[in-house]
Amino acid sequence: MTVSYSLEVANARFAGFSRLLFRWKGSIYRLLYKELLVFCSVYLFFSLFYRFLLTRRQQDLFERIALYCDQFTNTNYIPVLFVLGFYVTLAFNRWWGQYTSFPLPDNLMMVVSGNVHGTDEKGRLLRRTLMRYANLSSVLILRSISTRVHKRFPTLDHIVEAGFMTLEELKKFESLHSDFNKYWMPLTWFSNLASRAREEGRVRDDIALRLLMDVRSLLKNATRADLHIFYDLQIIYGSKVCVNSTAVLHLQELNNYRAKCSLLFHYDWISIPLVYTQVVTIAVYSFFGFCVIGRQFLNPEKGYKDHRLDLYVPVFTLLQFFFYTGWLKVGELIINPFGEDDDDFETNQLIDRNFQVSMLAVDDMYQNLAPMVKDKHWMQRHFSIPYTLSTAAESLRPAFKGSTYDMRMSAEDLEIHQPGGTPMNKQHLHLQGSVSDGLNSLLQWGKGILRSGSLSSLKEVSSNPNEADGDDEREIDVITHKEQERGLIKVLIEHN
Repeated sequence: MTVSYSLEVANARFAGFSRLLFRWKGSIYRLLYKELLVFCSVYLFFSLFYRFLLTRRQQDLFERIALYCDQFTNTNYIPVLFVLGFYVTLAFNRWWGQYTSFPLPDNLMMVVSGNVHGTDEKGRLLRRTLMRYANLSSVLILRSISTRVHKRFPTLDHIVEAGFMTLEELKKFESLHSDFNKYWMPLTWFSNLASRAREEGRVRDDIALRLLMDVRSLLKNATRADLHIFYDLQIIYGSKVCVNSTAVLHLQELNNYRAKCSLLFHYDWISIPLVYTQVVTIAVYSFFGFCVIGRQFLNPEKGYKDHRLDLYVPVFTLLQFFFYTGWLKVGELIINPFGEDDDDFETNQLIDRNFQVSMLAVDDMYQNLAPMVKDKHWMQRHFSIPYTLSTAAESLRPAFKGSTYDMRMSAEDLEIHQPGGTPMNKQHLHLQGSVSDGLNSLLQWGKGILRSGSLSSLKEVSSNPNEADGDDEREIDVITHKEQERGLIKVLIEHN
């Protein structure tokens, strides 16, 4: 199950990330503790072997070997940081790409619900079948790449039992022989069923220029394999294209959905080159293989360089192992997020969510609208949205209008220069200072709070200075004129 800690880091605070270090599920400790125990055991074995089982002459030989191996623990000889950092970055980009490629039926179900009409049983059956085909395609592709989904649906009979496919559809699915994955078949059924709905009048005509432009772009980018879905829409005469825009919108969303299913399949098929994964693994393991001997504490009485203390426990070597090997394990974790690790994608829950919301959108929510009424602010030209007591202070902050809105300029900077010596009349340039506007708005907001007497659970704070009335409005107008008089700069333009 994906480990979420967004709430814990919503606000930056003292030792905010430190609280996350004590979690076990999804942590680096759980991912790395076995490798760390193996490294400590091997290091301890060589340490005891050197101290208690070797003679003096053998210890001298071991010390020479240790000094020799210590030379190669320098990262200049084995570029661990470079190869490891580049590999994990590549794996992360691949992980994010797979997440954004997950097929979600939200756009498709909105189009089906809004454009496939009919309140009778046939119309309901049509909409539900269309979305069932879309969800069936995603289940078939996820079953091919995710171990969790494959364990849930090990055979096609399990998919039939779950309600994604009928027995007749299963027979048609198995009757079509293909050496490749047939996840695209339900989407073909979707396309054919949408064409039938158009013939029956369930999908109505609605030509629109914007959708027509979308069609041209779609036809331009479509491959030869994709063009067959437009056979009932294309009536092209010269530069004019006459299509049913609603049906094209259906097929456009269907094409996007199919493209994501195909992209997931290719992510699973084409991995990061094996040779690069091998290079990174060998670099990290060989580095710490030399560290097992090269980082041993030697006899300080013999005066070896950098061996003046005998601490028994190589603290900094263990930290280095934790960071480098942990980095490698992170790459191993995210290279394929469709497994059963703690932070892998919740594919089964996504399948449940997609199937449920798509059926609700095209069935229960079809033409199920609340009556239209006038909203709360119908009679108000200027109105404010209420704040709670905990957020009322945010309304006192002036709205951001641009980084240069409050930039101060001197009178010399405001002087107009006319090139070419053209004579000009004297002008008075008004500097409409944003500082003045901001002060007026701040005073207005403060008066709104003072008029209420106290802060209630919901505080309406005005964001428009025109909302004041009576004496308050006249008082604010006086303040405004005073500020504008202060901001008035008379610039004398001399005739050349």
